[in-house]
Amino acid sequence: MVGRYLDPEALVDRELEAAELRALLSAGAPKLALLTGRRRVGKTWLLTHIWPPNQCFLFTASRTSPELNRRQLLADLERFTGQDLPAEDFPTWRTVFNLLLDLKTSEPLAVVLDEFQYLAEDDTGLARVASELNAAWERPRPPKPFLMVLAGSAVGTMRGLAAGGAPLYGRFNWQHQLAPLDYWYAGELAPYEALRDRATVYGVFGGTPRYLSTLATSEPLESNIIRQLLSPRGEVRLLVETALDQEEGLRDVSTYNAILRAVARGATLRNEIAQQAGLTNDTGLRDKLDRLVGLGYLRSSRNIGAKVNSPVRYGVNDPALRFYQRFVQPNSSALEREDPALVWAEAIRNSLPSYMGFEFESIVRQAYGRLGLAHELPIVKEWGTWQGMDRAGRGLEIDVVAPLLSSGTLTGSIKWNETPIGADVHYAHLDMLTRAAHAGQAWAHSALEEGSPLLYAAAGGFDPSFAKYAKGSGKRVILWTLEDLYAPA
Repeated sequence: MVGRYLDPEALVDRELEAAELRALLSAGAPKLALLTGRRRVGKTWLLTHIWPPNQCFLFTASRTSPELNRRQLLADLERFTGQDLPAEDFPTWRTVFNLLLDLKTSEPLAVVLDEFQYLAEDDTGLARVASELNAAWERPRPPKPFLMVLAGSAVGTMRGLAAGGAPLYGRFNWQHQLAPLDYWYAGELAPYEALRDRATVYGVFGGTPRYLSTLATSEPLESNIIRQLLSPRGEVRLLVETALDQEEGLRDVSTYNAILRAVARGATLRNEIAQQAGLTNDTGLRDKLDRLVGLGYLRSSRNIGAKVNSPVRYGVNDPALRFYQRFVQPNSSALEREDPALVWAEAIRNSLPSYMGFEFESIVRQAYGRLGLAHELPIVKEWGTWQGMDRAGRGLEIDVVAPLLSSGTLTGSIKWNETPIGADVHYAHLDMLTRAAHAGQAWAHSALEEGSPLLYAAAGGFDPSFAKYAKGSGKRVILWTLEDLYAPA
């Protein structure tokens, strides 16, 4: 299979990967690369669109037997080369790999083995396949511009190919895990004119290219949400709700879904998750949470400055999955019976602003990295938040707590507001810092020092007095609206 070659400028947020892979192919000697990433993040699209068709042979293995995959690869290679390649002449994976490595072409050749994990039935079998590839790779050959890319969506399994002790350890010239698009590039794929809509696109659909490709930006965003995520026949809904079913080796999917639903609805601590999901708070739950973190469905964090044995907080890592678990699944019966537009209007639309508050924090963190060089922002060592109590037992919740690489601590407040916020937000933030410092938090003492900057992001902008009073604190103050977040870097 070959794809349609695209000019590098047509790639969205994959320019670096494309350039590095092209450089490997033009190096003049055989190179081996490893590309992983969750399903629908765009691995196959990237690999089939960066080389001209005559320079790329791609085989996508299917979830069937290794024997059928071997025969299908040879059949596909016959069509690509025009040669007669009877399967009986290549009875083992080593003979197939030798065939691929010995192909004679007039142009540099990239061979992509996609969903490589399906070339074997289990991890033990895959280690044998990798050993066969290693044996073929070690055979002396004349140097030529050749690149073999092993790609797959079973991230843990694929990473294991490069791990210490694995047959291919030390063989890879390039390794990369392809991540979803960030908020900026999601906006490039769904370029709504209203910046609030662009941010909401990311907050609802996330950065998975496959999800974003379904959106018709000529229609209101609300219509896309209803059609693609709320409708029982919605394309994105079907993709999201079957994601866990397609994970390799994941059993008891209903329990994993219950965990995700509990976290999406606000349970962040393990005991809270157990109670909401109707599970026992034991090592089994901990193992499942760790598995979901490893697969990229959840993220885990602790308060900044917390000890290693302090409670871990969990959050849903993918916005589309969070939206599905937060709004779609609890309303699934109503969505089956009623017009999804009515369910949206009655049960979801008014809750979207509070939902977006969480996602907007993620957007701001991403924007800091994107705008950092142009705005000469200090480098953040670790992003975090802080939740706890002051000495009087009153609650504290600070949106941004980020120790800096040089010195000091960046703190701030992030608001998904519709009307301009006043200076009271600034003074409330300083008050919380002071109370946290009095409660013995070292990071808060650092944040109160003159050299520690403040970051305020407000989707709906600031009252004219905000900058005056905030900058009167003597600190560097960063004020961002949506216009700032979506400005060119």
